[in-house]
Amino acid sequence: MPEKMQPETAFHSLRGAATLAILSADLDEKTALAQTAAIRWQERRLSLRSPLDSQLPDRPGRPDKPELVPPKAVGKRSLHTLPGRIALLHALAHIELNAVDLALDIVARFAKEPVPHSFFDGWMKVAYEEAKHFKLVRDRLRVLGADYGDMPAHDGLWQAAHSTKNDLTARLAVVPLILEARGLDVTPSLQDKMRETGDIESADVLKVIYEDEKGHVAVGAKWFRFICAREKRDPAKAFQDLVRANFRGQLKAPFNDVARAEAGLTPSFYRSLSSKNNSSV
Repeated sequence: MPEKMQPETAFHSLRGAATLAILSADLDEKTALAQTAAIRWQERRLSLRSPLDSQLPDRPGRPDKPELVPPKAVGKRSLHTLPGRIALLHALAHIELNAVDLALDIVARFAKEPVPHSFFDGWMKVAYEEAKHFKLVRDRLRVLGADYGDMPAHDGLWQAAHSTKNDLTARLAVVPLILEARGLDVTPSLQDKMRETGDIESADVLKVIYEDEKGHVAVGAKWFRFICAREKRDPAKAFQDLVRANFRGQLKAPFNDVARAEAGLTPSFYRSLSSKNNSSV
């Protein structure tokens, strides 16, 4: 269970708690705030928002390290070496940390949207689990003699989300239905490679993340479809239009069609957007 918050980090609402967690540059405090807020919200001990809430920042709080560099400057290494496995886990820790802030941001940024309270139930469960994932990966890095911040990382995830800050449907399309869904495509093979190297502990961490991420994509798909139905829009067509307007680059095959479909993201959404399909046109 997360530690009890100190008075200086007290909050008055779910939006206030999410904002405080996003602002925090102390990663232990950030994850504890996220998980404590999720529990209090689930127990209905928080209002959704308060006049006392802090202003939502454009960027999340971060420690001095890791250094943020362009995506192409982050090198790739073989998982058959210890430095390669550490590099992968470091990149994964960075993804999970961004995922914590992204889940909190969708709650705080869209707290005035006309959506049911169950919308916030789903995203705070996501925030809780992303915080769990970050801590699992960081703990594994430490066992291997490293820590988060030891290597450069890129800022692409936050930049992709920031571009959708004014449109909830665009945010849902880009973050859970593209960025998180990508995890469903690549994580099973990474698990297998970790097991091949004998690093069963890291593979087990990846398995926990993979199983939870199915639920995160499902939350995104549920609410994307909900908003499309309310606005009488075809969800697959709306997704494609929003991706073309808000996401740089093409979606990369191969896709884990089974896991995606289980989460409510069927091929009609993404197949026409893939680089493989477009290259054959």
